[in-house]
Parts: sequence; structure tokens; C-alpha cells
Amino acid sequence: MSARTKTFAAVDLGASSGRVMVGRVGPGTLDLTEAHRFPNRPVRLPEGLRWDVLGLYRGVLDGLRAAGPVDSVGVDSWAVDYGLLDADGALLGNPVHYRDDRTRGAAEQVWNTVPPHELYRATGIQYAPFNTLYQLAAARGTVQLRSAERLLLIPDLISHWLTGEQGTEITNASTTQLVDPRTRDWDRSLADRLGVDLGLFAPLRHPGDPAGTLLPHVREATGLGPVPVTAVASHDTASAVAAVPAARGERFAYLCTGTWSLAGLELDAPVTTEASRAANFTNELGVDGTVRFLRNIMGLWLLQECMREWGEDDVGPLLARAAEAPALRSVVDAAAEDFLAPGSMPARIAAACRAAGQPSPATRGEITRCVLDSLALAHRRAVRDAQRLADRAVDVVHVVGGGARNALLCQLTADACGLPVVAGPAEAAALGNALVQARAHGAAGDLAATRELLARSRPSARYEPSGDRAAWDSAARRVEDGRGA
Repeated sequence: MSARTKTFAAVDLGASSGRVMVGRVGPGTLDLTEAHRFPNRPVRLPEGLRWDVLGLYRGVLDGLRAAGPVDSVGVDSWAVDYGLLDADGALLGNPVHYRDDRTRGAAEQVWNTVPPHELYRATGIQYAPFNTLYQLAAARGTVQLRSAERLLLIPDLISHWLTGEQGTEITNASTTQLVDPRTRDWDRSLADRLGVDLGLFAPLRHPGDPAGTLLPHVREATGLGPVPVTAVASHDTASAVAAVPAARGERFAYLCTGTWSLAGLELDAPVTTEASRAANFTNELGVDGTVRFLRNIMGLWLLQECMREWGEDDVGPLLARAAEAPALRSVVDAAAEDFLAPGSMPARIAAACRAAGQPSPATRGEITRCVLDSLALAHRRAVRDAQRLADRAVDVVHVVGGGARNALLCQLTADACGLPVVAGPAEAAALGNALVQARAHGAAGDLAATRELLARSRPSARYEPSGDRAAWDSAARRVEDGRGA
């Protein structure tokens, strides 16, 4: 191993599981291994759905202990959710889960002050009922929010517990719907109009910035020394996009797949047109001044919820049955809010098909095929809309994240989009996390150089489009005309 190779612990917290990965990065070297993986199980309390953030933190500590000696630690997670701290720095209750229903009607409260078109023009953030801004509107007047002295987004909260330092990393901050994507700073005028106290937020920091050093009790718990914590692209999608192994100058779309599917383009500037707002595209900030212009799609959450209902742990047999099921027989709108909440997913999918006058999928294989066909159609629509709205053509779709392992979904996405799909890496968020740390500590080059390193060192699979284009066109019309959901 080269003397210049360094080791980084990438804490990557997803909506269904967390992991601590160990990345070793140096000249021509990129290796990633799993130190520890642990479940992320939300808890239903009388007051609503909450994250077990203490359980997650325990998993982080266990993972850092298993990782062994490292040169730096970085933390990324899902977006929008947060913890509140009181004046003594104590956590004020478990963070609310974004799938909790407390934000019902909150968007309308915000829009009464700032109409949706003004809000989008200012922030470029798509409408989603769980956006941080709407969560804050729903929490207005509560004892917790009145008692809060600090609001920390989930990865910043974990970093704070590791170091005692506080900051708000910019890629995740951009998802709050309170940041101007052009200035890459808080939109103070907007916050004032909406009565949001930006003093609740810690100072902004950027990928690569120092985020503190492990506290003594953390060192004792993990067996590590005074290791620095480095701010990474702390929104897991920002880390995943940084790990897209695109060639220099390649015209690509990306698809980050997992519980969610995030499909779009990497741009130099936001697109905040009315057409973009109508298409519900978001402009989230990425590394090196980039903008992630994308649409959120419900993703493999639909299949995960079906598997939970069925008591299935192994997706392999389901995919085998789905491959044998009739193609495009029944499709739904995979981005529909009807599928946001947990519970009874197979029944809801079947009901949506019946309501649309389509055959109701009955077997597990048929339901799985309906989910995958519907996701492929949603991916197609997002990729096509992104090209139109940003006036930028693409030649290839890079699929990263857990869905890159799903060969059937990748092939269906290629067929639906009519574009080749390059799948991999599956652990994109952890790789992007480790590579940002490596750049900050002199073990890797710029974004283009790290992508070249990824392409050379990580396996990928290529899927060429095939199948009946007319059948995909017909199924897309069923969904887009409102008959498929």
C-alpha cells in the first residue's frame, strides 16, 4: 500500500439502514469495505412517527470501533429531518420522521404568505409535503420549538455528538427550502417573511471543511484517537452523485436508487422556471458549486413495503417471478403521494390499478413487476423532463445506489428511457463521502479526477435498451394521462 494512501470512515445513514464503511484512497487506489451495518427502525409513538436517533448513534459508535484506525470521519444521511437542542445542548425529543402526517396542511399555511411560484423562484426546491420548511410551519407554537436554541439536520446532529461542534452543511441545508441556490446562502428575506428564525441554524459549512475532532468519551467508546471529523456532502444524494463514475465531458443523467429514486442532471446553475416548478423538479446543491437538478420518485420504498407486508427478506425470488410476469400489464404513478405512508402497500397498489381500469396484480410476482415497470416509467419521465427543462441532451444514464444491483430494474430503465444504463457503484453515497474526505486530506484530486478513479476501480454493468418502444410509450401515456395511478 502506498505511503500516501489514507483511510476514511464513511458514516452513511439511510432511511432503512445505517452503515459505517471504510474507504482507502490514494494514487490509483480506491477500496471500500463494510465495517458495520445496522437497521434504522422508526418508532410509532402516541405523538407520531419518530426516528430512533439514539439507536442510530449507537450503531455509529459500534461502526467506528469496528472500522479501526482512520485518518478522518465523515457523516451523511437522508435530508429534511432535524433534531432540536435546548440551551444546555440536550436533545428535545426524538426527531420527527418525514413520513409523519403532522405536515398535512402546512404547505398551504406557507403559501398563504409566500405563494408557491415565489417560493420556487427563490429556492428552486420542489414541493414535497415533508420539506423542512413545512415541518417548521407544522411545529410553530409547539413547546419543543419554543424551547429550542439550535436546530441540527440529522448528519450535523451526529457530527455534533461526535465532536461537540455545530455546523450546517450546505448540500443538506439546500433541501430545507430556505437557501438561495444562486448565492448558496440562506435566503434571509424569505425566512423573515415566513417567521423562520435562521438563528436556530448553526453556521453553514461546505464539503471538505473541518467539522471538529472526536471528543474524549467518543475516543474511549470507539478506540480511536483524536481523529478529525470532516464535513462531507452530508445529504446522501449529494454524496452519491459525487460518486457517479462519469467520464470527462460525458453527457449523462443520474439515477440514485434506494428507498427513493432521485433522477436528474448535474448542472452549473439552477433552473427555477415556472415550467420546472410545474414539473416538480428540485435544485439541490452539490459539491464544487454544482446543482443537482432532479425529481424525487418514491423508489424501491414501494417494493420494500410490500416485502415487509409479505414477510419476505430475499428480493431474489421476487425478481425471478417478476421477470416471468407480463410486462406493462398494470402500472401506477410511482411518484404519487398515495404511496408515501407505510402500511398495506400491496393492497394500495392493487387498488390504484383497479381505479385506473387496469388488471389488478394478484400474485407477489405480478405486484413486483408492476412496481418495477412503474419505477422504470417514472425514471423515463424524469430523465426526459430534465433534458427538456434544462435544455441539455444526455447519452447515458448512470444508476448508482442499492438499485444498481437490481438487474431487472436497470434493464427496464434502459428499455423505458431508450438509453444505455451504466449501473454501479451500489455504495455510491459511502464512496462519495470517503472521496470528499480524501480530497480534503490530500489523498484525491478534483471531482473529475475522483470520477475517473471510480470508473477504473469499481465494477459496473452496462444495459442496452431493447424491447417494444411502442409498448413503453403506451404505458407512459396511461400514467401521464392520470389513468395509471
